[in-house]
Amino acid sequence: MFEMSSSSASAYLQIVDVVKDFGGGAVAVNHVSIDIAKGEIFALLGSSGCGKTTLLRMLAGFETPTSGRIVLNGQDLAGLPPYERPINMMFQSYALFPHLTVWDNIAFGLRRDGMAKDAVAQRVEQMLKLVQLGKYAKRKPHQLSGGQQQRVALARSLAKRPQLLLLDEPLGALDKKLREETQIELVNIIEEVGVTCVMVTHDQEEAMTMASRIAVMSEGKILQVGAPSEIYETPATRFVADFIGNVNLMDGTLAEDHADHVIVQCGDCSHYVGHGITGTEGMPVSVAVRPEKIRLTRRAPEGEFAPHNRVEGKVRDIAYFGSFTVYHLQTHGGRVLKISQSNHERHPEDQLTWDDTAWASWTPSSQVVLTQ
Repeated sequence: MFEMSSSSASAYLQIVDVVKDFGGGAVAVNHVSIDIAKGEIFALLGSSGCGKTTLLRMLAGFETPTSGRIVLNGQDLAGLPPYERPINMMFQSYALFPHLTVWDNIAFGLRRDGMAKDAVAQRVEQMLKLVQLGKYAKRKPHQLSGGQQQRVALARSLAKRPQLLLLDEPLGALDKKLREETQIELVNIIEEVGVTCVMVTHDQEEAMTMASRIAVMSEGKILQVGAPSEIYETPATRFVADFIGNVNLMDGTLAEDHADHVIVQCGDCSHYVGHGITGTEGMPVSVAVRPEKIRLTRRAPEGEFAPHNRVEGKVRDIAYFGSFTVYHLQTHGGRVLKISQSNHERHPEDQLTWDDTAWASWTPSSQVVLTQ
């Protein structure tokens, strides 16, 4: 895990207070500052229109910042056109030349740079070995699978040994199963080369699987930067909690505020949360609980935190996903909780079904209290 302040002088890539204003009130990137370490795989994550692609295009040189600085390995990139930047970008469409073979696609940029013929051949063979496509060297792109095309595009992007690799929705053109298989493979190739990488994606699973750190963006701003586990387990805002994975968000009031715990009253259930917050009693807050951190039982749970951290309801919906099942429990107050339970047994006895009465419960370390 990389930990650096936004003003770190040792950062390999520095994005300093960058703004992109298209005019007419359209501020696509709004005072963004990020430091990225050498060799890091960094993900810009957000929904469509959040500014992540505009920020990537400014790194590549396809867009010019309205204000702010972008510094790569000590070099200010201001004024440098895309072809003079030590950066390569792999597009979602891969942009392979259909009339060229795999070998010639990888060699294209090297030849254009005037590299010697023998050096080109040596570099292309290295890239083909890296992405394990040596036996496909003479094929055209249309003769390859989607995953193979993706690896050709990656090999072409890495052939020129860029200081920075930019990935724009790198696996967006692949189907779900192939995308999952390719994620780890892609990370292994990037880490083997040791190139610093910034990727843009709207797919939270892709970001969580591939990136060492993630920046969650919304409306041109960075809401939170952190390791995948940090973003998931300790979201900073309601938006981040709701955007990353599934979550139960409960609005309530801070009833008790202590140094080591707080109690939050949320309608028909109250939360004993095992950490303090910066707040005042009576203030509105939200409590976030992930579905997999909730236990579902037929009988009321007992414990030292009762009557907190538990609520009774009826099972209104069940969705079976193979390795786990998601239950929708409607409480007596009308709230619906999503609860994810692992399927440890093939045919468990006393399995809950529709309209059964059940209890949901969770531990004091399961929740996060959000004040914004």
